[in-house]
Amino acid sequence: MKNSRVAERRAEKRDRILHAAAKIFATNGFYHAKISQIARTAGVADGTIYLYFKNKDEILITVFEESVGRIIKDFREQLAVLDSPVHKLNKFAHLHLQMVETQPDIAAMVQLELRQSNKFIKEYAGSSIADYLNLIDEILEEGQEKNLIRKDIHRGIAKRVLFGALDEFSTVLILAKNKKYDLTESANQIAEIFLSGMQIKNNNSK
Repeated sequence: MKNSRVAERRAEKRDRILHAAAKIFATNGFYHAKISQIARTAGVADGTIYLYFKNKDEILITVFEESVGRIIKDFREQLAVLDSPVHKLNKFAHLHLQMVETQPDIAAMVQLELRQSNKFIKEYAGSSIADYLNLIDEILEEGQEKNLIRKDIHRGIAKRVLFGALDEFSTVLILAKNKKYDLTESANQIAEIFLSGMQIKNNNSK
């Protein structure tokens, strides 16, 4: 029982550190963020951070991995209720862009700060990005099996095209100070542009 309580307290403290780090990275930027700021925001001593993480880069990668893992789980649950792969792709675009609005700290960290970590760029070998891309691939495969998406479309290329468009536009949304883009309409248009070149003509998928 005692060991269980200790493990719970450690897990709770680790979660506080990761939530604090996401906020600090998003607010101050990865380059300018300091371990002392993360510790203060998390309500722990500076040295406590190093009991859980080796350095700032490891914190950033961990926040990314765990955040994307939760996002993929949520996406799968929401996509599972849809029957049409076309509708799933449209919903995927909406869910991706909604993260900018519903999880601003995570969105800002992923879109802007992650690319500032040399360790992440050079050494990252985690599965989260692959899992995210594979979720798109699964929808594309279903579309081809149901004869809604052209079978000559290379799914490996297509999934990266959609991810690249959503990734780029998410950055635009974060940086746009005048909020000139409507999130719902933007998602609709990205999905429409993406699907227009892949759908088999004269189908009733919409």
